[in-house]
Amino acid sequence: MLLALAVDRTGSGLWAASSVLYLTFVTHLSPQQIGVLLGAAGVAGIAGSPLAGRLAGRVPVRPLLIGCHLLRLVTLLLVLTCTGFAALLPVIAATYLGDRAAKTLEMLFATRAAGERRAAYQALSRSAANAGYGVGAGLAAVGLAVGTTDAYRAMILANALSFVVAALLVRRTGEPRDTVTVEVARATGPAPSASDAGSREPDRPKGPWRDRGYLRFVLLDIPMNLDDSVLGVGLPLWLVSSTSAPHALVPAVLVINTVLVVTLQLTVSRRAEGPHRVLRTVLLYGVLMFACCGLLAAAARCGTWTAAAVLLAAAVLVTLAELMRSVSSWELAVLLAPPDARAAYLGVAGMSQSIQKSAGPPLLTGVVMAAGPAGWLVLGTVVAGLALVQQRFCAQRLRALAATSLSHPATPVRQAL
Repeated sequence: MLLALAVDRTGSGLWAASSVLYLTFVTHLSPQQIGVLLGAAGVAGIAGSPLAGRLAGRVPVRPLLIGCHLLRLVTLLLVLTCTGFAALLPVIAATYLGDRAAKTLEMLFATRAAGERRAAYQALSRSAANAGYGVGAGLAAVGLAVGTTDAYRAMILANALSFVVAALLVRRTGEPRDTVTVEVARATGPAPSASDAGSREPDRPKGPWRDRGYLRFVLLDIPMNLDDSVLGVGLPLWLVSSTSAPHALVPAVLVINTVLVVTLQLTVSRRAEGPHRVLRTVLLYGVLMFACCGLLAAAARCGTWTAAAVLLAAAVLVTLAELMRSVSSWELAVLLAPPDARAAYLGVAGMSQSIQKSAGPPLLTGVVMAAGPAGWLVLGTVVAGLALVQQRFCAQRLRALAATSLSHPATPVRQAL
């Protein structure tokens, strides 16, 4: 599964580096059309996580993940044949929906297969993913240097080929037995006894969409993913538009991020296992983001080389924040969800990252950066404050779940989660 993930992300790295230029120079779309196209695709991607979670509550993860790879294979081949905006819109939207669904299914597989060591598995998966992205970006650099129409199409085909290989690798992957969730087991098995019925929590919401506490966690988790937009959008644009640092520093920022994630993710995950430690990482995330935003604000008033050093330090801090978030967001999403309905709950939790990817860039460019250095200071303060709110809320819910578990011990049920 880790090898399949690395292959998938290699293709994704090719797509991320070449898609905008392909749409510009091969399909001849205007910047406004490309913006609408990618924005609509991002909205479609938001639906991928809950859809994947809902389906994973009924059928095993492995065939669903294979289906997502094959869906993206078909849509990318259609991209090569579509030349107009109207034809590309549903095709690109379906690609992003499959991409987001695949990421959620990969984490659901990790939750089922790795059990209590899911944080370590997630660390390995992130290292594999970042290595794949790096290889894909390197291959894209070669194709972009050639710059011909055939070179762009070759990169699209290489991305499509990655889905074929990933699907074949997933097919060879063993999935734990009895991975169908408890709801299905109860629906197809014998009726529960009276003592079983009495052991259930009487007032538990029926599904994540009716669980206001869990939805509050998901809502607060959206700003806990802003490090992604700060690194990919805010920092590079701020560097070139508001500081005197050399523009060649932008690739160095991405290299620093990739190297630190690959080398430190497993170590950070090991030190954040368990509810108490993972709650601490939420607070640490807020502190790191506040410090990063403070450095970005200061860089605007520094000389060339001082600004370069400050921005590199900010890149290190936002990467460390990313490491904290990668541990805390998914681990808390698992811990706060009822064990017999985790697939549906985790599908809803996966929406926070998708929503951030759609709302984060316009927030940074249209509000934060427009306000100048003060905008970064306000953003850092808000994220740090919300991290404190998130930490206290999650601690309270975990205590409530622990108390419920003690007062209403669960009936043993065959399940994989």
